Amino acid sequence: MAAATEPTRIDIRLDRASPTPLYHQVARELERAIEDGRLARGDYLENELVLAEQWQVSRITLRRSIQELVGAGLLVRRRGVGTQVVNDVLPHARLVSVYDDLMDRGLDPTTEVLALERLVPERSVLDQLGLAARTEVVYIERCRYAAGRRLALMRNWILVEAAGDLTAEALEADGLYRLLRAKGVWPHSVTRRVSARIAGPDEAKLFDMEVGDPILALDSRMQDTTGRRVEVSEQIYDGRSYTMEMSIVET
Repeated sequence: MAAATEPTRIDIRLDRASPTPLYHQVARELERAIEDGRLARGDYLENELVLAEQWQVSRITLRRSIQELVGAGLLVRRRGVGTQVVNDVLPHARLVSVYDDLMDRGLDPTTEVLALERLVPERSVLDQLGLAARTEVVYIERCRYAAGRRLALMRNWILVEAAGDLTAEALEADGLYRLLRAKGVWPHSVTRRVSARIAGPDEAKLFDMEVGDPILALDSRMQDTTGRRVEVSEQIYDGRSYTMEMSIVET
């Protein structure tokens, strides 16, 4: 292993013709380096100027990639020393959006934004967010596609102050949780309920399937690192094409 402050050189490959944002590619490449041992716990990265020049990316892109892995608990920035690997176990339960999950599977997802507006939601949503009656939230409805096939219908209700100036263009280009992190809202915990059921006529039409085919329903509520309830979501997946995997470790 390198000496305490001696940086470890890592070569990565970026596809500049890919629709995947460069910061996402850099973050995934660094994760892979940690996973395969090229970056071990205690190793330091080169400084940002060196890495930006070496990988031919902007410092803004590089910082965004590193900050994501800092938030995931893999890296830490030490003032006057540099960026260090502090965990060599990838956080498989890390809070990611469907977009990130599909990107990690190499499926190059695309998104269609069906709705983006402020409204007063049903009382059940307000209760889950801990909001008073008649409080407005930001409502988002999207369809997610992979390999040209409709995979999921997603509905999200988000605190107005957390959503900020989210745009349809941003939501089509990136995952929701990534966009929230860029605004300083850091997802911390999710309460999630998963259920399997058969498709009714509307769902069969949505996913171009037969009535009775399997669908996966996912209801969740997310809190940020301050303990604030930020987002409630309802998601429906084509059960023929999407699976969920969970790892549970007893400590």
